[in-house]
This record gives sequence, structure tokens and C-alpha cells, in this order.
Amino acid sequence: MNRTEMPDDVFATWEGAVAFRLFADQSEPTLSVPEQIASRLGDRILVGDMSPGERIGEQELADEFNVSRGPVREALRILEREGLVTILARRGAIVTELTASELRELMEIRAGLFEIVVRKLAQSNHPELLPMLRAGNRRLEALSQLEDDGGAYAETTYRLLILCARMAGNRRLQRMLTGLSLQTLRYSKLGLASQERRQRSAQLWQQALEALEQGQAEKMVVLTRQRIEESADEAIRQLDQSPKGKGRRS
Repeated sequence: MNRTEMPDDVFATWEGAVAFRLFADQSEPTLSVPEQIASRLGDRILVGDMSPGERIGEQELADEFNVSRGPVREALRILEREGLVTILARRGAIVTELTASELRELMEIRAGLFEIVVRKLAQSNHPELLPMLRAGNRRLEALSQLEDDGGAYAETTYRLLILCARMAGNRRLQRMLTGLSLQTLRYSKLGLASQERRQRSAQLWQQALEALEQGQAEKMVVLTRQRIEESADEAIRQLDQSPKGKGRRS
């Protein structure tokens, strides 16, 4: 199966409600100039157009967006808060490096928060929950069959997680998971880079859905944590094998 043979499915109905960017809950005209710059720069980082450790030139961005350096610096501070940019004293800003230690911390928090979501979903009567999950699982299964999905599988899991958080009915929990998901997406793409890993992930998503349909909340919690941990373990393995990862373990 190649990308042109991807079947149409109804998941797009829900998928369109989750913007793959910073400030997803706000429309572009409501954003300040620094927020608009941060949103666009964040998109480049999240899709991999800017590599970990890459220098970010303030003047180049100021010229590109036709602004002074002040709004650019504010945009970089926003991205630093989101964990996508690191500002180094007297050295300027770089795209945040991916490290095993950060990944472990993020995944520990994310798994705990999503366990709350899972338990709330198990008690939920939201009419769109099961149709959305079934459609999402069909999309994941189709993507898992592609030899190279270009990161689409990881981005689809991102949207599924945020949609689940929305349907759990806790806005603060949703906002926290959205922020964490933006930070963990780059790691997720590492952990799901191989077709074998994507197929394993799709299998665990399907098993979790079946547990939810059968009212087995505890089983769904276990499967969800297992899926997150297996993805994290693979991402850590990839980081350790990279040239920067060899010889040190952060």
C-alpha cells in the first residue's frame, strides 16, 4: 500500500478539529505578532524542518517576518516555555536537543495524565467517543502498513490523544496533555519510525479499544501505558544509537 492508496475514512471529520500547531485553540487573527511567529516556527520544528541543536538566527527571523528583533525574542521565549527551543546565555537560541532523560520525564508525566483520561473515558457516555476511536484505529491500521509514512502515524496518534482528552470533559487536563504532546511528538516519531513498531502500536490501540467496548477500564489503562512505554523505549534506543548519543547516556 502506498500513500495514494490510503482509504477514505470518517476519522477526517474529527481530525480536522485538532490543529497540529501551537495555540491550536485560537484563530490566527487573535494571536499577537510574537505568537504568530512562535506558531510558524513551532510548526517547522514539529514537522522536522528544523533539526535538534540547529541554531535559530534572530535577525534572519526578523527579516523573514518583517519585524524588529523584539517580537522574535518573545516568540523564542514562548517556544522555550513549550520545550521546543533552548535559549543559551550569550549563544542565542537553538532547537531543543532530544535526550533520553527528558523523554523519560515527559513520558512518566504523560502516561500518568493519560491514565486519568482513560478512566474518565471508561465512565463516559459521549456519543462520538466509540465512533471516533474506531475510525481512528482504522486510520492507524492503514498507516501501519506503509513502509514509510513520513510521520503521519505519529501525528495521527497525537490527534487521537487530544480528541480523547477533549471527550474526557476536563479542559485543564486537555490543555496539559496538549502541551506535553507537542513536546513528545518528536520523540514519538523516533519511537514509531519503523513499520514493525507502528504495527505493534496499532495492535495495542485496537486491544485498548476492545477493552473499552467491553467495559474493562483497568485493562485499557494497562494497554495504554504499555503502548506509551514501548514507544519511549524504542525512542531511547534510537537516541543511544545516534552519533550524539554514543558515549553518553543523558
